[in-house]
Amino acid sequence: MRTVEHELVGLRGPGGRWRPVAVGPFALLAVVLALMPIRPGWLWVSLIVAVVAVPWLLGAAPEARRRRPRPYWRLSETGLERIGPGGLSMVRYERSRIESLAVTTGDGVLTVVHKFGRTAVGSLDSMGMELLPFFVTARRIGIPFQLLDGDAAELADAAGADPGAVPDEAMALGLPRHSVAEQRLLDQEARLLAAAHEPAEDGPQKTGEARLATPEPLPSRRRIALLGALSGALGAVMVVRIAVEGAGGFGARLAAGCWALAAITGMLAARRRLLRAVRIQWTISAAGLQVRGGRRPVRVQAGSIAALVVGPGLRADPLSGEPRRAEPAVLAFDHRLRMVARLPAHGLDAFQLAHALDDHGHRVITPGRRPPRTPEYGLEGLPEIFARVPGGRLVVADGGLGWADAAGEVVLRMPEDRIGGIELLTIAGHAWVRLYDAEGEEFFAAPLSALRIARTDLRESARRAGLPVTDAEYDAYLSAAFHSAVATLSAEPEPAPVAAVSGGRAEAAAAAEPEEAEAPESPASAPGSLLDATRRSRVGTYLVSMLLCEMVAVLGAVWLGPDLGGFAVTASWSMPAGVLIGLAGYWLYDRNRAQLRVSTAGLAVVTRRGRVEWDLTRDRVGGVGIDESADRMPRLVVWSPAGRVLRQVGFPPDLEELRRACERYGLPWGPPDADRPAPPPPEL
Repeated sequence: MRTVEHELVGLRGPGGRWRPVAVGPFALLAVVLALMPIRPGWLWVSLIVAVVAVPWLLGAAPEARRRRPRPYWRLSETGLERIGPGGLSMVRYERSRIESLAVTTGDGVLTVVHKFGRTAVGSLDSMGMELLPFFVTARRIGIPFQLLDGDAAELADAAGADPGAVPDEAMALGLPRHSVAEQRLLDQEARLLAAAHEPAEDGPQKTGEARLATPEPLPSRRRIALLGALSGALGAVMVVRIAVEGAGGFGARLAAGCWALAAITGMLAARRRLLRAVRIQWTISAAGLQVRGGRRPVRVQAGSIAALVVGPGLRADPLSGEPRRAEPAVLAFDHRLRMVARLPAHGLDAFQLAHALDDHGHRVITPGRRPPRTPEYGLEGLPEIFARVPGGRLVVADGGLGWADAAGEVVLRMPEDRIGGIELLTIAGHAWVRLYDAEGEEFFAAPLSALRIARTDLRESARRAGLPVTDAEYDAYLSAAFHSAVATLSAEPEPAPVAAVSGGRAEAAAAAEPEEAEAPESPASAPGSLLDATRRSRVGTYLVSMLLCEMVAVLGAVWLGPDLGGFAVTASWSMPAGVLIGLAGYWLYDRNRAQLRVSTAGLAVVTRRGRVEWDLTRDRVGGVGIDESADRMPRLVVWSPAGRVLRQVGFPPDLEELRRACERYGLPWGPPDADRPAPPPPEL
């Protein structure tokens, strides 16, 4: 039997998942039954509970949980077809009838060009196919592929054009080729070919395993399931209680219907949240990959992988099973350029994942080169006169700062009374200057290279003029040089000879004394800045704690009010008690809250009582900044020089103060940038 050599199967969602059946109709039926005056009460309660439980029992039945095949698209040597249940072909475009395939970059729609016209099949995302594997598979099969700049609607408008009168086939379709995007695909295909046919480079590879995982969902899956179960149990208990107390009135029956509806809604919301709160866990080794993103892990052996493409891709929506955009995603290609696996990676840092794969000997291909990062603050604050004066430069004149032209004449002066401070620092390896007014507010920041003045000249000239200048790095350099010079001049007495007793243990102890004396300073105790959580976040946390306690107090008054003198009486003392409990509870936590310490020795998180939660020395810190990965809230993290996330800061300090503290003590602000080489050290 002839085997299919090149085949691309579109993404399809998982089948056989446990899910309730027809929740909406049964929920409506439960509300209707709750409003009906059915006697006796036990029958009324039994009917409501049974109707609510029917969808969940049907979903748990083996017949309902049997794997149902979902329709999917397939591109192979037989053509492009949509496979339905039972393996039947629902839509089919035979290979012999396809003249070419075109994808419009404006909307990503795939158009099949055949003998009798054109047919828009749909977007590649909805078909569950990524552009790169679709491009590579079409070229391996021999189908001409075109990437057009525009939308599919413009192709329909140009359908009446005569293709024979236009020499270019793409122009016959009414749209020009997207040369840049096509060249990018060709470059990636060339890298795949090189990875498939060229021998791997023999370089140092890390042994062992590297484990990467997305953060734990908040709240955790166990808590979500517990809350869903509690909501269902609470609704059932309230319906039973209403039946015991008597459901003769319409108000009582309406309350029972509302409780039943609330129970169903809570369980459905918990189920939806459970489906979305799935951790992605990667285990990377030289032998292969193991990715767990659900019940069954995906394992790929290293021998079957030629290259891994890390970039934007697709993933199945956890609720509907339809393809959705995801970044990053990993596509594994074998040595015949067939895509053998789609590996979920949404929620992971692409930089960290790519370097971990490369460290263990896997060939990694990225869709494109990332643009180099630039500082968040630049030359926007430069006055317009700076650009209007050719050859202008910053000078210190008349007791203040000025801007001089090429002839040396000062055309702009900044008097001394306006300058509250001059700070010299290093940003991204280059010398910068910051100017502060008399009130301590920053009003100007620019690199010294743009101002055409050396760091030494500005520092010495400003100090001679009596201006307040701060250059912490230069002062630290002078201090270190002075101490090293003094240490060489000081003549310490020679240590007395120690008898070699106990097998030389005394000599080992004497040799260990200088090492202990020269032990590096801890990041938690070194001089630096102590950053606390912002006042806004602390006040917001106080309010959230009080609100949660108030909700519990109100629900308790509703639940226990009839037994404690009524709702109003119970709420009159439970709500003030909830406020006090919320304030006291958060105060107990807040009095020993964690704080971030930025020092010359590194980073540390210490509590107000002095307990060190974690610390990182300066050589282990590659960057400090905000991680804004997809599907996650922005969070403050600390990266290693290789780009791996080392620590996460659980409280939000003031970012402006943190940035200035990092620059003041020489810690890199922002994530490590692998695309731009490190600049030379700044001038001292």
